[in-house]
Amino acid sequence: MSTWTEHNKAAMVREFAALRRLLGEPDGDLAPRHEVPEELEVQPDQTGESPLAIDQLSALFRLSSFERHLLLLCAGVEMESALAERCAELAGRGLNGGVTFTLAMAVLPHPHWSAFGPTAPLRRERLLEVDARHGLTSAPLRIDERILHFLAGVNRLDQRLEPLLQRREQATWLYEQHWRLATETLPSELSTDQAEWRVHLFGDDPEAQEAMAATLAERTGRTLHILRLEDTPAPGVELEQFSTLWSRETLLLPAMLMLQWEDGDATGAARRLAERLPGPLLVGTRDPQRPLRRFVQHEVNKAGPRGQREMWQAALAADAQHDAETLDQLAQQFRMSAETIMRLAGPANHAKDGGEHALAQTCRAVARPRLETLAQRIVPSATWQDLVLPEPQMRTLVQLAAQSRHRMTVYEKWGFAERGRRGLGMSVLFAGPSGTGKTLAAEVLAAELELDLYRIDLASVVSKYIGETERNLRQLFDAAESGGSLLLFDEADALFGKRAEVKDSHDRYANIEVGYLLQRMETFQGIAILTTNMKASLDKSFQRRLRFQVDFPLPDEVQRQAIWARVFPTAMPRAEVFPERLASLNMPGGSIRNIALNAAFLAAEQHAEVSMQHLLEATRMEALKAERPLVQQEIRGWV
Repeated sequence: MSTWTEHNKAAMVREFAALRRLLGEPDGDLAPRHEVPEELEVQPDQTGESPLAIDQLSALFRLSSFERHLLLLCAGVEMESALAERCAELAGRGLNGGVTFTLAMAVLPHPHWSAFGPTAPLRRERLLEVDARHGLTSAPLRIDERILHFLAGVNRLDQRLEPLLQRREQATWLYEQHWRLATETLPSELSTDQAEWRVHLFGDDPEAQEAMAATLAERTGRTLHILRLEDTPAPGVELEQFSTLWSRETLLLPAMLMLQWEDGDATGAARRLAERLPGPLLVGTRDPQRPLRRFVQHEVNKAGPRGQREMWQAALAADAQHDAETLDQLAQQFRMSAETIMRLAGPANHAKDGGEHALAQTCRAVARPRLETLAQRIVPSATWQDLVLPEPQMRTLVQLAAQSRHRMTVYEKWGFAERGRRGLGMSVLFAGPSGTGKTLAAEVLAAELELDLYRIDLASVVSKYIGETERNLRQLFDAAESGGSLLLFDEADALFGKRAEVKDSHDRYANIEVGYLLQRMETFQGIAILTTNMKASLDKSFQRRLRFQVDFPLPDEVQRQAIWARVFPTAMPRAEVFPERLASLNMPGGSIRNIALNAAFLAAEQHAEVSMQHLLEATRMEALKAERPLVQQEIRGWV
């Protein structure tokens, strides 16, 4: 037990003894009120340590001597049996139960009725609780449990607030610009009175916003607590109680609060809470939103590629195996907060195996939970050898991969990004009939660039509720930019269709969604591939925003022969199969793969090798499914 704790406990014992003398001996009369024991008078601290808990409370809430003595009396009833028994005895003489205002007015020195007012500190700050079932003067009084613990020397957050708030520890690391904003710019802009500090931080880096708030709290001797939007109390009694209890905590702990609204627009209740709570107070949002009154506003975004590289270089400084090329790859593929980079770099400094690949894999894993509710992750296994396309299309895909690898050099080192960050992402359109290899090409690119491939689930993204589709798309693009991911919008015409003439509210909101997509695609810093069977159905405004457009034609006979030659796994047992004969079948690569797979199952059922007969039977099944007749010339010479 610390010296202060022992000193505080001893002082409480002395003050309770003085209160007992004021109340008189058991079965005796009350002591004359003018005889005030000196223990109840505020004494200057002689130990050189912090003031006693009761004196701290008196100073924080500006209690009069009468209010101070009343608070001590209510605490003594809870903490000392002799005081409780004496108050109960007096209550039996007509003082209606325990400590009351009537008893306090009768026995405590310097009484005044203003102490009982609703705006006086004892009731305004809920230091005492009044039983509303009785009249004011005869109602039993109880000290609030949080205040009782404080008097006993235990200073921790009110348990009624604990389910709503998250304690934020000291920031471990901040991006240099964010550090300067937290330690230089904001302190110079804010009032010298911390109760007036009101800051609104907006942008796509909520972790940095909280780290900046933690830095401000630490430098002012406060603890930081976070209230997230989904935990905001409901309007009415809950909101009122939170406001009162938190206002008290800003003084008791002391504490600083941050309202974190990163996951959505602030509700009316949240905005009212922000505008009525005392400072110091910070609000963090994704978008600027409607300005909050009396708030200083600053934008806090994740660092761009150059800043990302600087942070990775600092975090990996002790690891010689990570060269400049590795740093460039991490900086161009990932967009993370400073603290995330520090967390991920730590284990990498001690990794002996895996090196660059293991670190990139760890970084990708961070973004996956945010993406997997809105998109389907495809583990790419295809290689360039699996892709059969005309030479111009293959050259375009190779060029696309090369541009992705050298974005850091061209945009940052050569200065193209200095002219604006719009259009620095890579938006690609793959157009062509079904089965021509569009999704396969996306797999090849993802494997080549070591990116996660996510196919967008339109059922999870598109919503009938106004604004919900844009919100889902925003989360999708934000998560994809954070961690090396390639977005695949399969059947993109369903989402990127032409804007229609506005005839009703449905058309208007549909056009708003397409407009948002146009804007977001232009600012997207990652790679997005759109596939469509109906290029003419896409909105024309997307054409300008596309870096590449690759048309996937139906394969000719030479290309079909190459596809047939590669479609069978080497482990599959097969009789004599003739790719040059199979190439006469005029079907796309997707159908060819289906035929090969169905033929393999037919052979497995018969415990036989895959033969031309099995392939012919599987071809007839595929033609029946596609509702197209088989021309005899296509299957001549198969069996």
